[in-house]
Amino acid sequence: MKQLMHFKVNGKDHDLAVEPHRTLLEVLTEELGLTGAKMGCNEGDCGSCTVIVDRKPVCSCLLLAVEAQNKPIETIEGLAVDGQLHPIQQAFINRGAVQCGYCTPGMIMSAKALLDKNPDPSEADIRRALQGNLCRCTGYVKIVEAILEAKEMMKSSRPR
Repeated sequence: MKQLMHFKVNGKDHDLAVEPHRTLLEVLTEELGLTGAKMGCNEGDCGSCTVIVDRKPVCSCLLLAVEAQNKPIETIEGLAVDGQLHPIQQAFINRGAVQCGYCTPGMIMSAKALLDKNPDPSEADIRRALQGNLCRCTGYVKIVEAILEAKEMMKSSRPR
């Protein structure tokens, strides 16, 4: 039986009737049409479905939608503002950190959660933050370089 649930996704409010067994990933992709988070393993091992819930990166394939209601949810679709890419997105392009692109939204969201929490992470911090994200196309070097570049871009754009 469906329950009425409230979600705040990328700053917008949504009231939806959702079956309690549905995952957040299912609600985002099937109900809201946000297809950036990808269904990879459906077991929380690959990180392709990573979104930010209440300032923490989570595998949306494992989180029941009912657990995410009334919490702020950020997806890859909410990062660009007025057609301007987020510094992390731009750095991924600049550094060639995108291969097939399947893991990219999850990588970017994990990086965003890290940089929101720690605006000056070391390379080791970045690698630790990406441990839950698998990429079958790269050796992660360009991804780490992109996050280091994004860190610098974000530093220079902060008000002093």
